[in-house]
Amino acid sequence: MNAPGGRSTLDQKELEDIVSLVLNEAREQGADQAEAAASHDIGLSATARLGSVESLEYTNDRGIGVTVYKDQKKGSASTSDFSPAALREAVVKACSFANYTEADEHSGLADKDLMASEIPDLDLMHEWDLQSADAIRIAIECEDAARSFDSRVTNSEGATVSSSSGIRAYGNTHGFLAAYPKSSHSISCVVIGESNGDMERDYWYSSARDAGDLDTPEEIGRTAARRTVQRLGSRKIKTERAPVLFAPEVARGFIGHAIGAISGGAQYRRSSFLLDAAGEKIFSDFVQIQERPHIPKALASSPYDAEGVATHDRELVVDGVLQGYILSSYSARRLGLQTTANAGGAHNLLVPGGTDDMESLIKSMGRGLLVQELIGQGVNGVTGDYSRGAVGFWIENGEISHPVHEVTIAGNLKDLYQRIAAIGNDQDARSGIRCGSLLVEAMTIAGA
Repeated sequence: MNAPGGRSTLDQKELEDIVSLVLNEAREQGADQAEAAASHDIGLSATARLGSVESLEYTNDRGIGVTVYKDQKKGSASTSDFSPAALREAVVKACSFANYTEADEHSGLADKDLMASEIPDLDLMHEWDLQSADAIRIAIECEDAARSFDSRVTNSEGATVSSSSGIRAYGNTHGFLAAYPKSSHSISCVVIGESNGDMERDYWYSSARDAGDLDTPEEIGRTAARRTVQRLGSRKIKTERAPVLFAPEVARGFIGHAIGAISGGAQYRRSSFLLDAAGEKIFSDFVQIQERPHIPKALASSPYDAEGVATHDRELVVDGVLQGYILSSYSARRLGLQTTANAGGAHNLLVPGGTDDMESLIKSMGRGLLVQELIGQGVNGVTGDYSRGAVGFWIENGEISHPVHEVTIAGNLKDLYQRIAAIGNDQDARSGIRCGSLLVEAMTIAGA
């Protein structure tokens, strides 16, 4: 398999053989159960700033991790050395570590009958023969498009082109052994604008499994520049309570706080603002959240989870009501439930929108705040208290009035999720959570 620049990664058979060797060694060392995951990834990244190469980086990473279970005690070890001697040593270390850990009745592999029996081809691998000179040229083209867009674009933090491809194999002593290749490509640009002593920065990017699905470098550069100059002339606003519209690129994070709160770890640790919320209405009536792990080319698609459990379509939220949690086998056992094939996280969460785009939602909200960027980490996952710096635009009479800065939006997520008034049809597919513009009917907006 070729990687960026024509370099080769290990093939599927080689990685599967390495995992098999480790599992066999674990059995010989007396492990009751064992699992191992091996990966090999190759990547190339180039950054250009002010028309010159700022950095050029090549990565070639590989490694294997093994976990063994003996008398419900767990030990783990890893190595980047794939020689048979090093692999055996890693297993010996993992078994040794298991002797010193406490027994945990919930530990162990996922149930054997849940292992994936078929591995669908999700079209996740698309090689990009990206040579260093090509990457540099594309980065410069992207930045040039941004710098020439408007005379008020006076500086740049650079444009970056990245490409990576690789393969991951996973196996366990249930007899499960599989691997699949995947790729990831992106182009991004960040520029600085200046006018009348006011300086602002903004960015844009495109990411995809297939380089052919990326926006053009010129489109990315122009969008970054447009967003930057639109911010110039930002003003403070008075503190008030008003509607807040999250742009798609920040709406997914707003939804993501709920996903973190319904994860198995947050639930069994009793550290979630949505504790024991399964079966409860946690969003507005029209909100649906769907998990779709098998979307071809999608960035969070996977035929099985990190434990080999077959992934499947799932309705996570129906008409605002939470249907269940996001569980690995361990967190599921802690809660007396069954894994939801989410060891390693969720796979393609879709938040369907209505018929309106952002422009229509701006008209419908009348007045309020359009948020394009969030600053800070002011989210309490235990209480749901939410307070973050925001950058965006003030809306007046259903139209953008002016950019704003030094603004904080606040509330409690349990209340805010119930106040979602609309979700747009402008879904952002550049993440594992796909959500459109999201309108909250009222939040505290703290300004001057």
